Amino acid sequence: QVHLVESGGGSVQAGDSLRLSCAASISSGYLSSNFAMAWFRQDAGQAREFVAAISWGDGDTYYADSLKGRFRISRDIAENTVHLQMDRLKPEETAVYYCAADHWRLSGVVDKVARGDYAMDFWGKGTLVTVSS
Repeated sequence: QVHLVESGGGSVQAGDSLRLSCAASISSGYLSSNFAMAWFRQDAGQAREFVAAISWGDGDTYYADSLKGRFRISRDIAENTVHLQMDRLKPEETAVYYCAADHWRLSGVVDKVARGDYAMDFWGKGTLVTVSS
């Protein structure tokens, strides 16, 4: 079992930066290298949207096209934590940001996202990001 807890959300102004964190607690004590970690977001009344993903094993990353260059996902293996650095935030990016973990490797997550399948093995409860204009 993997328990995910997001943190770092809050209220910012348009153009500001924010860094989200996702701490993973693993019953086995470590997260297998075949896992991928991902961030999604969902605003009220809107569909869940993929943001970024990272391979736990080798650190390879994958981003939603519209977010490349402004968002950066990273991992801290020693702390079992994934971060999402968000720069130049926009009001339309107000949403609850969710962390997810999946055992199908990054390539599996990429395939899922490409066909609109957002079923991940584990989800956190989310952290709210509010961007004001």
